[in-house]
This record gives sequence, C-alpha cells and structure tokens, in this order.
Amino acid sequence: MKTESLPNKIDQVAFLLSRHVDQTLQERLGLGYSQYKIMEILRFSPNLQQKQVASKLSQTEASISRQIRLTQSQMLLTVYINPKNKREHILKLTDKGERLTIEAEEILDSFYKNLFSKISIKQQEELFRSLSEIYFALKGSA
Repeated sequence: MKTESLPNKIDQVAFLLSRHVDQTLQERLGLGYSQYKIMEILRFSPNLQQKQVASKLSQTEASISRQIRLTQSQMLLTVYINPKNKREHILKLTDKGERLTIEAEEILDSFYKNLFSKISIKQQEELFRSLSEIYFALKGSA
C-alpha cells in the first residue's frame, strides 16, 4: 500500500483528529470524545434507548455500553428501565451532563475553527462536498 495514497491520508487525518479531540476534551473536561458523542446525541434527542444511540453512532449496543457506564458514573447521564419494556434502557443527560456537553461543544468549535483556518473557505466548502459524497456513497452501500 502506498503511504501517500488518498485513502491512507484520510485515515491518518481521521486518526490524528480523533486523538487531538479526545486529548483536548480529556484535559479540559475529564471527558472522552466517545462519551461526548453519546452526550451530544442525548442533548438533542433526550430519552433515547441505548440501541437508538448506538444506531445513530453506527455502532453496536455492546460497543457503547462501557462509555455509557463511565458517563453514568460521572453523573453526566442517567439510565433507567422502560416500565413498559424491562429490556429497554432509556438514557437521559443530567443537568451536569447538559452543561458539560455545551462546554465541550464550545471547546470543539474553537478547536475546529483554529484547525480549519489553515485552509480557505472555498477549500473548506470543496472538502465538505467531497467528503459528503463519499459519506453518502458508503452509507448507501451499508
């Protein structure tokens, strides 16, 4: 595999971006990026089942369960059993979780704004269009 191929470069950027974002959130808020992604979903769609959150993240319930337990132990979200279906775990942010999610969004907005200031607005728009096309092609084939 060529090290300077487009797929390799995308993989490298995705890896570095994820690592930097995770490190920034850990240092500033004691929160991992995986936790943040769950909390972001719950901020805009409260009272979701764990399987719905997993689906929105294109992951399995098992893959997010550790992050949910960790986030719950930090008192950032609550998990309760649906009284109508004892198998369903319903997730909801606490007030503290809501505040921390907003703070994380502000930190990430600043991080991304600084990062993307390295390229022009036109380049950002072109990159967005190209990545969107790739995303929808992959999503459609899944």
